[in-house]
Amino acid sequence: MASSSNQKLKLMYLMKILLERTDAQAPMTIAEIVEALAGYDIKAERKSLYSDMELLRQFGVDIEMQRGKTVGYYIAERQFELPELKLLVDAVQNCRFITKRKSEELIKKLSSLTSSKQAKQLRRQVFVADRAKTINETVYCSIDQIHHAIDIEGIPQNGGALAFKSYGRRVSHAAWLDRFFVQ
Repeated sequence: MASSSNQKLKLMYLMKILLERTDAQAPMTIAEIVEALAGYDIKAERKSLYSDMELLRQFGVDIEMQRGKTVGYYIAERQFELPELKLLVDAVQNCRFITKRKSEELIKKLSSLTSSKQAKQLRRQVFVADRAKTINETVYCSIDQIHHAIDIEGIPQNGGALAFKSYGRRVSHAAWLDRFFVQ
C-alpha cells in the first residue's frame, strides 16, 4: 500500500489533521479525513483509519466520536482550553513591554494550540485606552535574563536586590531604548 514516501507518515498527518481541523463543534467524518490525507498524497482506507485512531488514543491523544446525522471524530481534550488561550491572548495584547510585532507572533503561536476554527476566536483585539506598546524588541529577552539570574543566584537575602546598569541612547524625540544587564 506504500505508494508514496508520505505513506509512512500517515499516522503523524492524521494527528496533525485532527489537531488542526477538529473540535467538539467541528468533527470530521472518515470520508473528510480520507480526503484530507489525500491532500498530503496519502492513501487511507476506512478500516485502517479506525486502527490508526486507536493507536493515537493509546499514545494519549483524546479522540472522541460524535454520533449524529453522520459520525464524526474530533480532539476532545487539549493542552489548553479555549478560555485559557483567550486569557493568555488578552494578557499578551495588554502587556506594555511586549511590542506589537512580538504580540502578533505570540498570538499566532498560541493559536496553533487549538483548532483553526477556534483560533479565529483568538484573533480579537482587546483595546485598553491610553495603553502604549513598547518599541524595544529586546525587552522580553531582558526579563528572561533577570529570571535566569534569579535562578542561578537565588532570590537576594537580607533585603538585597538585583542591581542594573541602564544604558540609554536617543532613538527619536519620543522614544528611548534602555538595555538592562544584571550585575
